[in-house]
Amino acid sequence: MAASAGNFNQDFDITWGDGRAKILDNGELLTLSLDKTSGSGFQSKNEYLFGKIDMQLKLVPGNSAGTVTAYYLSSQGPTHDEIDFEFLGNLSGDPYILHTNVFGQGKGNREQQFYLWFDPTADFHTYSILWNPQRIIFSVDGTPIREFKNSESIGVPYPKNQPMRIYSSLWNADDWATRGGLIKTDWTQAPFTASYRNFNADACIWSSGASSCSSNTPTSTSTSTDWYSQELDSTSQERMKWVQKNYMIYNYCTDTKRFPQGLPPECTATTTS
Repeated sequence: MAASAGNFNQDFDITWGDGRAKILDNGELLTLSLDKTSGSGFQSKNEYLFGKIDMQLKLVPGNSAGTVTAYYLSSQGPTHDEIDFEFLGNLSGDPYILHTNVFGQGKGNREQQFYLWFDPTADFHTYSILWNPQRIIFSVDGTPIREFKNSESIGVPYPKNQPMRIYSSLWNADDWATRGGLIKTDWTQAPFTASYRNFNADACIWSSGASSCSSNTPTSTSTSTDWYSQELDSTSQERMKWVQKNYMIYNYCTDTKRFPQGLPPECTATTTS
């Protein structure tokens, strides 16, 4: 069990961007930047198999149309698992879109999208992924916005066997990111910069084929393992319903045009939010 109040020098490797990603303030701050030549990205040194991951982000300000800032957990290979936050930029004054997705054994197409109830470029906000064997909970500043439950019992793949690294990148996606690609990146505004701080992982680290947690119930004197069996209490469920009612702008589970053969099974199961 590891609870690391993170230091970017210790916890992450910059993986691409030719100097556009920078670790500053003795490892307390990381910035990614994007210009016409290239974006940039980083990944965690550790792989994790279940955990609660927190990161504070401050997104590209001003006219961020065409840019995407991604922060996600992913394994590798054609049948990879992945848990995604993606922030789709927009014209100045128009809201960012927070795009979430879950991949199980290579299959995604489980998008839910939200507006935020604040300006994500004005200050740092905390974006969290809680991932345990029963459920995945996406939260923003401690407010749950989405829950994806383990529905293996009805044949839905669930991420539980593949260790995942944390990845983040800032790149140009103006072929699709803003209004379906209608709005292009304004390179006169470059470089675009997103900032990261206060990484925290309360998680099971996977190393050399073994977990830092015991097989079933992780125990540790140093950290709380509540996350391993955590579920949403009634207050959290009410808060999530509030977000979904007021700020959700796309839900694959209601997109009948996209799934003419019928909605995915987890959408109609009583077990799934």
